[in-house]
This record gives sequence, C-alpha cells and structure tokens, in this order.
Amino acid sequence: MRAGRGRLRGAAGALALATALTSADDASAHRRDEYLQAARVAILPDRVDVELDLTPGIALADGIIAGVDHDRSGTLSVDEQDVYVRRVLGAVALTLDGRPIGLETITSTFPPLDALRSGDGTIQLRARAQLTHLADGSHHLRFHNTHDRPVSVYLANALVPESERIAIGAQRRDHAQTELTIDFAVRPASLRLPAAWLLSGLGGVGLALLLRRS
Repeated sequence: MRAGRGRLRGAAGALALATALTSADDASAHRRDEYLQAARVAILPDRVDVELDLTPGIALADGIIAGVDHDRSGTLSVDEQDVYVRRVLGAVALTLDGRPIGLETITSTFPPLDALRSGDGTIQLRARAQLTHLADGSHHLRFHNTHDRPVSVYLANALVPESERIAIGAQRRDHAQTELTIDFAVRPASLRLPAAWLLSGLGGVGLALLLRRS
C-alpha cells in the first residue's frame, strides 16, 4: 500500500513539474517586453504558503526599478523594497471556501540591479496565510494575482503537498493564469499513538502485572 502511495505521489510530482516546465517554456518567448510572475501555492493543514517569483524582461526592467527606487538613488533601500513587496501582495487575493484569508510576508529577496536589467534577475517573495482551523473534507482555495496586469504574463501552480493529510484534486486557471482555483481534501489525522507513548503504556501494563503477581 505504501509503495503504491509512493508511486502515486511520485507521478503527481512529475506531472506538476512537467506542467510547470511547459508553462515556463510558453512564457519565455514573451519575457523581453513582459513581466513574468510565477506563483507556486503550497497547502498544509495549518497554513498556505505562496512563492512568487517576479522577472522583468529587458525592455521593462528600468521601469520596474524606477517603481521601486522612489528617491532615484540608484540603489534599492530596505524601506523601498518593503513598500514594493506590500504593493505586490496588495494585488494578490487568497480565499478559502469563498472567505478571504490574509497573506503576510515571510521573506523577500531582490537581485542586483544589473541582473534585473539583463533579464536574469528575479525578485523572490515568500508569503504565508495561517489557518486557525481547517476541517476534514473537501475545500477549494482561490489565488488571484493582478499586480502590473497590463505588462505581465502569469504562471500559477499548486505544489505537491508535503503533508499526507492534504490531497490535491483539480486545478482550474483562467486563460491568463492570473487566477488559480485548487480543489483539495483534508484527510483525518492519524489516530495512532506515537511510539514513545505506546512503549510507555506497555511498560506500565507490564509493571502492573508484576506487582499483581508478587
């Protein structure tokens, strides 16, 4: 049974990777004058993690940099980076079963400006939405990104779950991939006791039997 589950998870991972690579190939032809925004969404029992990579094409890089470098100093200060990250995430909407859930920035990384201008630099954002209670059963998560819509090309994919409690079903996207809806299910938590507790319990039973015999 475990071997079968491992093969299924491996096949799902390979399919997700193939889909992502194919989408990336389709988008790469348009990157010179477009802003590539690639999103990956990971669902766990207690949270949703979003990875967002932003890569401006060569023709757009100076405009993107100017939108971050407000004081025109030629460098991107921490405050300027933080303002831009908030602007990006402000254009990202995440809903679970129709209810909005808020994203908080975990990390952000900006490449050297020369790398951005050459088309090789990627701004990497990592954000998280904490889930207070995710009931067992079926759910749907909707991711919607409208940051810099007029000049952008979008990719969006669900990652293979790290937790065996999460099972990804269908993934539905709009034509531009600004929107991704993920159908998923939460399996019940295992009722098996941890090994240490089990051994402790057995030890207690054995001690009680010895005392009774004595």
